[in-house]
Amino acid sequence: MSLIKNAQRTATTIVVRSDANTRISRSRDPYYTLMRRIFQEDTTAVRGQKFLTMIEERQAAGNPIRTDEWKALLEELQVGRASFYAMRNKLLGAGLISIKNKEYKLSGQFSKDLLDMARWWWSAVLHYPEENL
Repeated sequence: MSLIKNAQRTATTIVVRSDANTRISRSRDPYYTLMRRIFQEDTTAVRGQKFLTMIEERQAAGNPIRTDEWKALLEELQVGRASFYAMRNKLLGAGLISIKNKEYKLSGQFSKDLLDMARWWWSAVLHYPEENL
């Protein structure tokens, strides 16, 4: 039997919208809008946002959330173990968070991957100069 906390987390599906009116930067709550593009259910999106905010605040305070705090996280997020690890694995797969030294950290991988895709599309497919991106 495989445990969900050890499940493969190499990729996460993210909804991409081409309509300028649905841009995350135009949203009243960009964090939530991003979570809705990753999670299908509203409650999971809210929990994902709360988890990321918790990681961000604790990281800034110099007291990062440790992976062995999972029981407290389940209570704080009011979620079951399997649902927590499924949510966490999606965030890891998207590159929004990472685990280093058994601590959760915000990650720049998400941004790097999006930039890489944008550069490739802009220059290789559209044949525009990269500096015009």
